[in-house]
Amino acid sequence: MRDLDDVDRELLVLLARDGRATYNELGARVGLSAPAAKRRVDRLVADGVIASFTAVVDPAALGWRTEAFVEVRCHGTVSPAELRRAWQGIPEIVGAYTVTGPADALIHVLARDVQHLEQALERVRDEANISATDSVIVLSRLVDRGR
Repeated sequence: MRDLDDVDRELLVLLARDGRATYNELGARVGLSAPAAKRRVDRLVADGVIASFTAVVDPAALGWRTEAFVEVRCHGTVSPAELRRAWQGIPEIVGAYTVTGPADALIHVLARDVQHLEQALERVRDEANISATDSVIVLSRLVDRGR
């Protein structure tokens, strides 16, 4: 991966704020013509710096208003690939991570309500290699730069 210069970094900040910004708008903000801004963005995509463009939908608009982070502990040694396979079929899991500390993994779960969250957690715990989970329900988001 190539080194990013200040123009690349500014383009990334602008695109993270508004992925629908036009090349004309981007170029004007960083001092480039629209074609030059497009070439820069295309290069950032080709180099893998920009992984994808996507619409970020507010889960509450879909009726998913309950959010939790769940620490997961496993029996013995379980590979990240095994956990990924087990959890990919659970749509309520919107993020899953291996972590340090007493837990083996941390999952981020969205659900309609607490009952729906409980059903999703039951599917997580149904996996043979899961020994325990500890859940924390989110009351409010204070900072959310990932959206």
